[in-house]
Amino acid sequence: MVVDAGVASASYACDELPLERVGVSLHLGRIQREGAKPTRDILLVHGVTYSSHEFDIDYQDYSLARFLACRGYAVWSLDIAGFGHSDVVEDGFLPDSQYASEDINAAVERIVEETGHGKVDVLGWSWGTITTSLYAKNHPEHLGKLVLYAPILSGIGATDVAEPFHHNTWEHAASDFQMTEDGAYDLSVTDPVIIEEFCSSCWHHDGESSPNGGRRDICVPQNELLIDLKAISVPTLLIHGDADPYLNYELLEGALDELPDGSDHVVIHGGSHVVMIEAPYYHEFQGAVAGFLGGDVNA
Repeated sequence: MVVDAGVASASYACDELPLERVGVSLHLGRIQREGAKPTRDILLVHGVTYSSHEFDIDYQDYSLARFLACRGYAVWSLDIAGFGHSDVVEDGFLPDSQYASEDINAAVERIVEETGHGKVDVLGWSWGTITTSLYAKNHPEHLGKLVLYAPILSGIGATDVAEPFHHNTWEHAASDFQMTEDGAYDLSVTDPVIIEEFCSSCWHHDGESSPNGGRRDICVPQNELLIDLKAISVPTLLIHGDADPYLNYELLEGALDELPDGSDHVVIHGGSHVVMIEAPYYHEFQGAVAGFLGGDVNA
């Protein structure tokens, strides 16, 4: 594997913008190349258990956030209410998919206010594909392109989610990494440093619990649709591995036909739910996202 030295060695500037919605302080972070003046913005939106730190694993050139920053983006990351560095919520069922979509809208509005740029690209991962799709449906005015990474088009199976908060553990954080037949982590797919960095970050940023509103939304029968692709009006990239246990592959086969012109569907063979940080596949993932978004390298 050849490491992208530009991404790995560049200097980055990180800051946070104040953002509040319905009395809840939300973490909205920004990373860009040191000294750069980006003219493009992208907002990265996390999944149901762990927050936006997942997009910026500081090891070699794995960080999606830094990769995009090296392509001329100001890369923004949002922690939905109750997650990560956003304010805690008393009711873990409160930040469900619809609620989270309004947090996303507040973040985009704040980015537009700060930068003066009219459009923001948005990438959602896992549950983040549901929340960003709802955002795209209800607030398309500032949306440029949309990336749905590991799209949860329908329920993952009916499960009673009775507790408002999920109990986070090291083992759960590592549960999406691919395993060998004997139950060990498949180190031909995932660098052991990545496993350590990912799980450590989950423990550091997310602690022992996270809201379960989104989990209750997705733990429904597999025939229950969760994303209305026909309601999306901007070019959209569907990207996922073909070894992702949460996806409805039958629905994905015809999904591109329901999306606007300029959309695309990329399947990464061998990749799982965490394909963006799997050693054989993350460069392919990064390249597909960059190719869809367009723009010059090192802008």
